[in-house]
Amino acid sequence: MIEVLIDSIRMSLMSQYRVVILKDSNSDRYLPIWIGPCEADAITIELNEMPPQRPLTHDLLKALVREMGGRVVHIFISELRGDVYYARIVVEVNGKELEIDSRPSDALALAVRVKAPIFVSESVMDRASIEPEDDVERSAPASTEEVADDRLSAFKDFVNSLDLDDLDDEEE
Repeated sequence: MIEVLIDSIRMSLMSQYRVVILKDSNSDRYLPIWIGPCEADAITIELNEMPPQRPLTHDLLKALVREMGGRVVHIFISELRGDVYYARIVVEVNGKELEIDSRPSDALALAVRVKAPIFVSESVMDRASIEPEDDVERSAPASTEEVADDRLSAFKDFVNSLDLDDLDDEEE
């Protein structure tokens, strides 16, 4: 099992879904998992310590586990079948560990609420994780000024190609 941390949650401009990015605690491997907007919001709300006016579903799960005398031991993203991830919530109740099937998004939303560690199977990480390429890091602009220049270069080319002398003729 590989321990991971929630690195970020990113929004897709092409769909309603979000991507939660999990980072291997001991390396530069990242595991992207597509999740729904409600689960993304539930994770974000907790990570940003913004208490909701009323308990969310994951707050209810946290309360149920606590009221039944249990504790969430850890979350385990155990499998990847096709494009579907599977997770287990490991709960200890009365000295006995129970594994509860869960969607990864719900397991992660619960994990951030109870401060439980998050693990991913080695086979899932080997199959689906990504590592930043060295070339990307080396070719990145060194300053925000260079970033702005890169973003504006196409616009500058367009403006420079305009024939502004024609504008004066049309006004007359």
